[in-house]
Amino acid sequence: MPDGVARARADDRPDALYARLEERILDRDQVGALDTYHQLFKAGRPLTEMLAEAVRIHGPYTHVPYHERIDDGYVNFVNNDHCLLSARATWQLARLLPGAQAGLPMAQTIWYIPTGLDIWNQKIVRAPGHYARGFQMPAGPPPAPVVHWADQEPLPLDGPLKDRLQHWMTLVHRGQVIDAYRVFLGLMQNKDERRAALAELAFAGLIDVQDRAFQNRSYTTGHKSFRARATVELGDAIGWDDAHDVLYAGALDIAVGPRWYSLYEMACNAVTVYLEGQVLHAVPYGGTTERERALLSNREPMSAAETEAFLEIVLRQPEPANIEALARLLNADKDPRSILDAIQLGAAEVVIETNIDVNFSLPQHCYEYCNALGWFWDSFAHPQRIKLLFLATAYLNQAAWHQRLSGDFARATIRAPGGADRMSAAEIVDRLTASLIALDGQQSMAWTKAYLDSGADTAPLVRALALAASRLGNDPHNQEIAHCMIEDYLKNRQPDRGRLLLACAQHTASHRKYGDALDCSRRFGKAFDLSELS
Repeated sequence: MPDGVARARADDRPDALYARLEERILDRDQVGALDTYHQLFKAGRPLTEMLAEAVRIHGPYTHVPYHERIDDGYVNFVNNDHCLLSARATWQLARLLPGAQAGLPMAQTIWYIPTGLDIWNQKIVRAPGHYARGFQMPAGPPPAPVVHWADQEPLPLDGPLKDRLQHWMTLVHRGQVIDAYRVFLGLMQNKDERRAALAELAFAGLIDVQDRAFQNRSYTTGHKSFRARATVELGDAIGWDDAHDVLYAGALDIAVGPRWYSLYEMACNAVTVYLEGQVLHAVPYGGTTERERALLSNREPMSAAETEAFLEIVLRQPEPANIEALARLLNADKDPRSILDAIQLGAAEVVIETNIDVNFSLPQHCYEYCNALGWFWDSFAHPQRIKLLFLATAYLNQAAWHQRLSGDFARATIRAPGGADRMSAAEIVDRLTASLIALDGQQSMAWTKAYLDSGADTAPLVRALALAASRLGNDPHNQEIAHCMIEDYLKNRQPDRGRLLLACAQHTASHRKYGDALDCSRRFGKAFDLSELS
């Protein structure tokens, strides 16, 4: 129940409201869907219940036959769903906001969902929505959103769990979408095996990353791992006995093509060459080595100097210098989780050094990938994590060089505004909020720097960044990326972790916005008398 908000009438039963919510979403009515959510929020409905219903409604309509098309000889990308990712960000951001403000992230999810249905037909201008912005729709009412992959029944398998997981991974690798989904549903039926199955789902997403980016637009950018993470977190929040709709919305897509494994193959071979000191041969390899597993127990943190030197190589030098630098750190017994903290700082640096509003795609997705890997590392004791460290390092190098070759990668010196040292923390937050909402990236970073320099408790700074990101709508990246950076700031152990919040401010203010980005938050503010959202 939001603070200071009266309950809705007794005849506004949740079943009727959820039926209306579904009707408004499938009719692509953003305003009607948001108004219905306002009634649910006023009624004090649990966030997990509202998330579960939202996923149930959109799940059938957020799959695509394939994430790529070839149109008259031209390769075109078919985007990934963000409705589920927005719901995951909602679950996390709501915890960072006080009182009725905590309902704003869910408002943004509901506001976006009507525009996120049936991406396949949006991309060929047969349906309206986020991905068809700027195109003229055919005359007449839009068609109903299409179900490209129907839900399925579980297919339980016999045999050892390891063998069943390998069979599922093989089905994913081969793109056998329905068979892979049915087998995964079967794996999830055994409560004792769920964590292992979910770990493999996330792993399958993390290894699916493109091997080049410059002059490409068709690539995964790690999206399969983002969707897998959203599946795990939302299922955990809702409860797996009631989370079938989450599995349908999230797990099925893992086998939908195209799938890119070349970068992960490099990571596998890098372990063999740089850590094992072996020469590659044309023979089958598999599993992990004793040395590879032992590296996971290293606990010596990276020093500030080592971090700076490592990132200078990863961000500024071409391959294979980045891979060799990572191998040297691991061979020197550095803590691989500490190295991942450093990689996250590097990903933040690429965001900080990007300035063209339409050129944040690789930096923001690379950051989200590094964040997802951190979550995976801390959530599952998966044996292949060292290989994923090589993949993340290569992805970061790829993203940095993409920006350099695009002419949008300049070292940035960020200074606090003059006189900031004489201001209170609250005054700095006010200036920061104004800069974020004005979409002024340079000033947003400057005021974030001023707050960090002040030495004040960073909790108000984190709340200000979370609220600003939650105010900006029409694109779930506003919430997703901000939360990833805030989450990492709160657990990253690098001394210079404040740069994660600088990157948060830069991305929130500077990356491309669509339409009236404040429309949803103004409506929510009006509905709940929140003057700070006006």
